[in-house]
Amino acid sequence: MQATPHAADAASGDASHGYDAPDLRVFVFALFFIFGGITSLNDIIIPKLKELFTLDHATAMLVQTAFFFAYALFSLPAAAIVRRFGYMRTASIGLVTMTAGCLLFIPASSNAVFGLFLVALFVLGAGITIVQVVANPLISLLGKPQTASSRLTFAQGFNSLGTTLFPLAGSALILGGLANVSAATLTGPALDAYRVESSRVIVHTYLGLAVALLVIAAVVWSRRNRLQEEQDHEGSILRAFTLLKRPRFAFGVLCIFLYVGAEVAIGSLIVTYLMQPSVWGVADKVAGDHVPFYWGGALIGRFIGAWVLTRVSPGKVLAAAAGGAITLILISANTSGAVAGWSLLAIGLVNSIMFPTIFTLASEGLGKRAAEGSGVIATAIVGGAVIPYLTGGLADASGSLQIALVLPAVCYLAIAGFGLFARRSAVSV
Repeated sequence: MQATPHAADAASGDASHGYDAPDLRVFVFALFFIFGGITSLNDIIIPKLKELFTLDHATAMLVQTAFFFAYALFSLPAAAIVRRFGYMRTASIGLVTMTAGCLLFIPASSNAVFGLFLVALFVLGAGITIVQVVANPLISLLGKPQTASSRLTFAQGFNSLGTTLFPLAGSALILGGLANVSAATLTGPALDAYRVESSRVIVHTYLGLAVALLVIAAVVWSRRNRLQEEQDHEGSILRAFTLLKRPRFAFGVLCIFLYVGAEVAIGSLIVTYLMQPSVWGVADKVAGDHVPFYWGGALIGRFIGAWVLTRVSPGKVLAAAAGGAITLILISANTSGAVAGWSLLAIGLVNSIMFPTIFTLASEGLGKRAAEGSGVIATAIVGGAVIPYLTGGLADASGSLQIALVLPAVCYLAIAGFGLFARRSAVSV
């Protein structure tokens, strides 16, 4: 067991253990805001690419598959980078990788090929994976262990702030402008021209993000020696999987897979769901403008949840929230009109505390193996690549988005079970 070389150097300078480093917390909150916001833009891109390339539900969901598959491939390497270079340097690496992903939208736009968009999203997802592997355990380090769950939930509130604001801008920029034109009505050169022009609208959004990411990466790099940290350098990073021998941790990892999959599946279907005549029957731009209500519910819920989790057992709160999600799905799937639409959007409110609470319950007591645990947990975020695709396939096979919601409901049922399982502290287990 030893501190990273950079952390050791910092110890003689201006390094901080974290308890007295409010400026570092601001940077971490900013990281949550950024990767949350960029992730939520997928919900806006999906209906646009679906219309642009005339895709079915399952194929359109490949946007999420490409993006979230990066978590399966890069989470453990990201944990290894943290062990070698420390949290702040690794955050800078992740931000630069995200910038590269944004820039790859340029060739995707120039060629207007769906596959190239998937490549760009994969690289962008890789960068976000690295940043998230850093951010989750880092916010736990920046304060007392007893309040880690509440602190991470509060930080996730900034994640939700990003997921609320980014779709508003994305809906105006990506779904607006050309919203009165449909690729289904065009052929030949006119279709090619429409795809190129519509793709440019998308890429301009991501070019702006690339500039912002480079600036933030430079700022984070300038603070690379502010944190004195210790890392466990013993053995291969692959030994992180030995943590799965702990039932509580393994169950938590499974629930991260299921939660992210359910959250992303619902978020990805919102625009198409609201456009259905049996629900609201509105245009894609109007439906897209309502995506922020889904993520905004998570924003409100996380700030409220940060307070609730200091007073009520996190496991019990998690079980209650998952039960609420199941109830809202049942209401939405069995009603129509305003009730069906708003009950689906309201799932964001009960989603709010799930990820941070599952994360902290699963990783409780990991100590110096926190980076390893975060890597394994982040790998499970690949659920965002699997569950949405399966949900889209179920919608295609059944011909009903309402029936497809059964799969997210099953995911929430398992999460409720984990909440009850982990309602007591791991120290007493």
